[in-house]
Amino acid sequence: MGTNLHELLRRHREEEARLRWEGTFAEYLDIVRRRPEVARLSHARLFDMLRAAGVTEAEEGGDGERRPRQIHFFDGQLFGLEEPLNQLYDYLESAARRLEVRKRILLLMGPVGGGKSTIVTLLKRGLERYTRTEEGAVYALKGCPMHEEPLHLIPDSLRPQVSEELGVHIEGSLCPVCRYRLEEEYGGDIERFPVQRIVFSEAERVGIGTFTPSDEKSQDIAELVGSIDLSTVGEYGTESHPLAYRFDGELNVANRGLMEFVELLKAQTEFLYALLTLSQEQSIKTGRFAMIYADEVVIGHTNEAEYQAFVKNERNEALIDRMILIKVPYNLRLSEEVKIYRKLLAESDLQGVHVAPHTLEVAAMFAILTRLEPPRHPNLTLMKKLRLYDGQPVEGFSPRDVREMREAAEREGMTGVSPRFVINCLSSAVIRAENRCLGPLNALRALRDGLDHHTGLTREQRERYLNLIHETRREYDEIAKNEVNRAFVYSFEETARNLFNNYLDHIEAFCNKTKLRDPLTEEERDPDEKLMRSIEEQIGVPESAKKAFREEILLRLSALARRGQKFDYTSHDRLREAIEKKLFSDLRNVVKITTSAAHPDEEQLKRINQVVQRLCDRQGYCPACANEVVRYVGQLLGR
Repeated sequence: MGTNLHELLRRHREEEARLRWEGTFAEYLDIVRRRPEVARLSHARLFDMLRAAGVTEAEEGGDGERRPRQIHFFDGQLFGLEEPLNQLYDYLESAARRLEVRKRILLLMGPVGGGKSTIVTLLKRGLERYTRTEEGAVYALKGCPMHEEPLHLIPDSLRPQVSEELGVHIEGSLCPVCRYRLEEEYGGDIERFPVQRIVFSEAERVGIGTFTPSDEKSQDIAELVGSIDLSTVGEYGTESHPLAYRFDGELNVANRGLMEFVELLKAQTEFLYALLTLSQEQSIKTGRFAMIYADEVVIGHTNEAEYQAFVKNERNEALIDRMILIKVPYNLRLSEEVKIYRKLLAESDLQGVHVAPHTLEVAAMFAILTRLEPPRHPNLTLMKKLRLYDGQPVEGFSPRDVREMREAAEREGMTGVSPRFVINCLSSAVIRAENRCLGPLNALRALRDGLDHHTGLTREQRERYLNLIHETRREYDEIAKNEVNRAFVYSFEETARNLFNNYLDHIEAFCNKTKLRDPLTEEERDPDEKLMRSIEEQIGVPESAKKAFREEILLRLSALARRGQKFDYTSHDRLREAIEKKLFSDLRNVVKITTSAAHPDEEQLKRINQVVQRLCDRQGYCPACANEVVRYVGQLLGR
């Protein structure tokens, strides 16, 4: 172990030494000649960073639904935010090509806890890692407070020729410090000016800046643009001397990288006007100096209320015109919301605590129900809408309907409870959980109690959320009954497969107008209409549609067979549902009597133990939550 640790430290030292490259401007020109990308601008660098992690382009799915572009840089970190992330990617792609959009402030707007600051944090951490790689290497003039591009040394008259020779775009001018040093220290000889490789670091204030508004009376514009160093004024004789000024504002240190404005629209007007100049002119106005060139991606974030108030103020028209808005709503997909909670819980210390199956699912279900707008379609409930948004099949609705619903929604995802609220409730439930097991009912109780402490909820909102908890509870009741019913079926897969094969034999004979041969008596008999209808009625197939349904099953079977694929009862969603419901209905009385018995006899106790064991072996339950769900289902069936 000790040897491995020493080896890791040795490699780290070697890596740090490799990153501390220094040379002259003449040597840097050779690097640019070999690798022109080192001289790219900030937007191009950020865009290349995203591309380097891999991008899967948008494609049409087999169900007719268009799959959005997947930007793998955010994989495992952000869930259900494909649309805003794609807008961010499109913006950076355009800006990387030096189109006019690069002279805009990117504003992320959405509800609290929706992922706005997480997006920016991931970009900042990504830049720190990327600039440590050869692909993302960045070089700067040594000693420059703004870590500026060394090509700024090239006089304007020579730039067209140099640009053509090196295959790079050159823009920007030297900062006051580097202009002074070039003349005073190097006598105007640009080839001798030292260049060093730099690594972006928010902690060391290189290439990444962050500004957070605070008290209006105490906050100073110097936090953004730097200030006079009074201790050196006596030495240099004037406040306008370049070395008598500290170019250490957040806009200065973020040059060539990324600048984050936390709660942008809460900032004072003078701070926002500094951004106005930066975005449009790519310059910073600092103290007694002329405009200083700056190349940085500026990303701010704000909530909807602040944004609406800002837009309504006519004095902000110039700033609004220089912003590109990306809405970052709450996630609306159930499966993605579950991933959010898994990630947040995995980051905490929950050793020895078991999270029962469907616990995160019911919490996510409640959260998303609070974010959805009421469905306009008369045959669509809020729960069905949730399933549709998650890509689950709902009879009578298609992917086109889902697209139309999303387009018709006005503020869907901009209100509701945040993942932060849910994870806070789950955390408190974990602490109180009996047997070190957190179950769905514990989660729902914690969410209900959490509403009492949720600041900012109106009475109407609280009542609505309580109703949604009840609706989620009803949905969980069905899930729990299905889980226990499934566990009661001995060799469920085999039993379901036998029923499925039997059904297939009968519908094939029905559609082909042939008879079936009895395997024992070898007598020929007609297809069993009663058997076929007992399965089809489970999913509401009417008498008038039975022929079409049976033919559809056979067509699906034939299509898969042609491709050499096996067709079983899970290959068709509605048929799978019908088979399972048929088995469950046949077992209902057995399940009800066994689970609801206050004092089960020996045979019932044996059956319960078998069910608990199957729940543990197959579904991820522990003995505590398996026994709890069996008792709970017994209460439901006994009502």
